[in-house]
Amino acid sequence: MKTKAVRLYGVDDIRLDEFELPEIKDDEILVKVVSDSICMSTWKTVKQGANHKRVPNDVYDHPIIIGHEFAGDIVQVGKKWQDKFQPGQKFAQQPAIPGQMESPGYSYKWCGGDTQYCIFPNDIIEAGCLWTFEGDSYFASSVAEPVSCVIGGYHTNYHTIPGTYQHVMGTKEGGNIIILGGCGPMGLGAVSFGLTFENKPKRIVVTEINDDRIHRAREVISEADAAKHGIELIYVNTANMEDQVQELMALTDGKGYDDVFVYIPNRGVCEMGNQIMAYDGCMNLFAGPTDMKFSAMVNLYDCHYSRSKIIGSTGGTIDDMKEAIEKDAKGLIQSAVMITHVGGLDSVVETTKNLPDVPGGKKLVYTHINMPMTAIEDFGKLGENDPFFKELDEVCKNNKGLWSAKAEKMLLEHFGQ
Repeated sequence: MKTKAVRLYGVDDIRLDEFELPEIKDDEILVKVVSDSICMSTWKTVKQGANHKRVPNDVYDHPIIIGHEFAGDIVQVGKKWQDKFQPGQKFAQQPAIPGQMESPGYSYKWCGGDTQYCIFPNDIIEAGCLWTFEGDSYFASSVAEPVSCVIGGYHTNYHTIPGTYQHVMGTKEGGNIIILGGCGPMGLGAVSFGLTFENKPKRIVVTEINDDRIHRAREVISEADAAKHGIELIYVNTANMEDQVQELMALTDGKGYDDVFVYIPNRGVCEMGNQIMAYDGCMNLFAGPTDMKFSAMVNLYDCHYSRSKIIGSTGGTIDDMKEAIEKDAKGLIQSAVMITHVGGLDSVVETTKNLPDVPGGKKLVYTHINMPMTAIEDFGKLGENDPFFKELDEVCKNNKGLWSAKAEKMLLEHFGQ
């Protein structure tokens, strides 16, 4: 079977190729990829090439398919797996395979997300990292991987019970949460998840330094939406504050924040987060620094006397991904708050290479169509000359400007998929 895919050959060398996939083995599964979302980790991989720890040293001679946030349909199942999987089922996958460094989108010649078809090898299936799901969209499963990272952060935080050595996992029930730098795609995912998390907080404060980003955040997740869940949601522009620590503390009546999520790898932001923790508070460095010597000043007096804790979290588990897909299907979270752009397979090379300079949130790719990477907010302008985009714009505007299962179905039908 022939497929088109974007493949990595070396540093800054990714190409849209057409090539032949081999026949699947008895312990493999052939799938049709429908959607993939482009991750900053892929950009980092492209910048490193064979120097990346997950990329094979011989990648130039044996290029790998990039993209690891993907979902689609099962096409053909090898004999070993025919009692568990059937053609026609929708699939989701977890790219972080327990016990091995190899990963879809980084390591495999035939398995990755920015392709029309790919082959799952036995090691991924054996690890339980391929499963089926029922739902009315593909994109929610594509962004389930970044959502799972958010979920992992909530589950990773912990608190203590005075007089015991017991750790209570998760953010503090009835407590104060602050998401520093939280109006980007991951931050909005964290807000959405926090509103229906089992350990329901009293208050979620979200900081940003850009009024336009705060305005969009309010459009997709409003204070009124949060109030329906019994949670006080507060967006603040810290750039307008004379004393950020004092004014953020005042929002909690001086108590401080039980759970601090740092979504920007910035020394000043980390130090501020450390200063606004409550007694028994937990600060999670969620944003991954690129500087291997990244550090900040922390208050060890509070660590000793106020039981403050500093941790980091990265990635999510298979259960976190399944939780993301299930909660999105039930309407408990809005994965679509992360997505700001939609495009086709032909847009992947340019978008991936320039990802840090492309504004907005997650870039969603539908791999069987050709379409420039397009901001959802630009559909209306395109609709002035194209009736399809006019209708697509109306569907998105009726959903707070967000992508949706209905919009996805329209797009796929328009392009004959």
